[in-house]
Amino acid sequence: MTEPNLAGQPTARPVHGGIRPAQLRELGLNPNDVLDFSASVSPLGPPRGVWEALQGVDLTAYPDPECLELKEALAQLHGLESDHILVGNGSTELIHLLARSYLSQPVDGAERSVLTFSPTYGEYSGAGLLEGAKVLEVTACREAGFAWDLGRAAETIANSKPALAFLCNPNNPTGVYLGRKNVLVLAQAAAQSGTLLVVDEAYVNFVEERWDATYLLQGSVRESVVLLRSMTKDYALTGLRLGYALASPEVVSRLARLQPDWSVNSLAQVAGLAALADTVYLSTARRTVGEARDFLVENFQRMGFNPLPSAANYLLVEVGDGSVWRERLMRRGLFVRDCASFGLPDCIRIGIRAMPDCRRLVEAMTAEVE
Repeated sequence: MTEPNLAGQPTARPVHGGIRPAQLRELGLNPNDVLDFSASVSPLGPPRGVWEALQGVDLTAYPDPECLELKEALAQLHGLESDHILVGNGSTELIHLLARSYLSQPVDGAERSVLTFSPTYGEYSGAGLLEGAKVLEVTACREAGFAWDLGRAAETIANSKPALAFLCNPNNPTGVYLGRKNVLVLAQAAAQSGTLLVVDEAYVNFVEERWDATYLLQGSVRESVVLLRSMTKDYALTGLRLGYALASPEVVSRLARLQPDWSVNSLAQVAGLAALADTVYLSTARRTVGEARDFLVENFQRMGFNPLPSAANYLLVEVGDGSVWRERLMRRGLFVRDCASFGLPDCIRIGIRAMPDCRRLVEAMTAEVE
């Protein structure tokens, strides 16, 4: 289905991956004995230099509220000026800053609504609903590999004029990755409609053949595009929370006015700098993910499951009943994400871990099948 629809208005907060300590207590599991496939972060763990850098942090001093050094390092990485960058407490904080800013005061001509490309990350609609906005969605066609009708999507932006349109690229949970021309179509529609297109690239550094979306910030659509990046995902800094937005100085300034001081703590800032200094880390992570993904796909197919093609560091796998498989594996100390919250109850999402962990998952699933 590709028709834009009014999304269901959930009453609960969005569902996320990750193991909760309360679950482990209930199941009588030792945290040291379990493996978390429900979250999708780098399988390498944090870069080695991070641990050393953290030891030098003065915990008695306030963090730099502007994240100056980290912004300068990111500016050099992306070939932008530092006023194009806003660092946040994970990209999720930035999503909520966008919702607060652009839904409370939409750009002239835009409506107080959010457009999402579903199935996708629930925080986009969640942030919109917290601001009392209408949530619209363009739904991917499952039979076509979860592709969206981008022509219809552009028409929806033109007709509905949402204040915000969120595109996850590569998409969570499907792993679909749109190329430059396709995203440009959406960006041009947004620029003509007063819409801000938010391209969430939380997983883009795990894509083998990725394109540089910062070119969108230098052309005619630059005022209508925001790029989000997650260093939490890239460098396995999950406990520290670190992300950033790339946008025009005007958009960055608008968001910064709503961000609390010291939102990004000193440990996260120093960890980010240390991670960026490790210039071989991301290429090693991509190679590790690619090898493990191929291994999982081959074995899931052997077991009779259907893993969908993915450009990211996770796999969406059709297993029949996602909640049943989640329960089975959880009792073996293996946590996967059932995808009922995405509207895909027959699927699980598996974050790709290092090869020994993936072998343990395959062994457990094989035992359950047999």
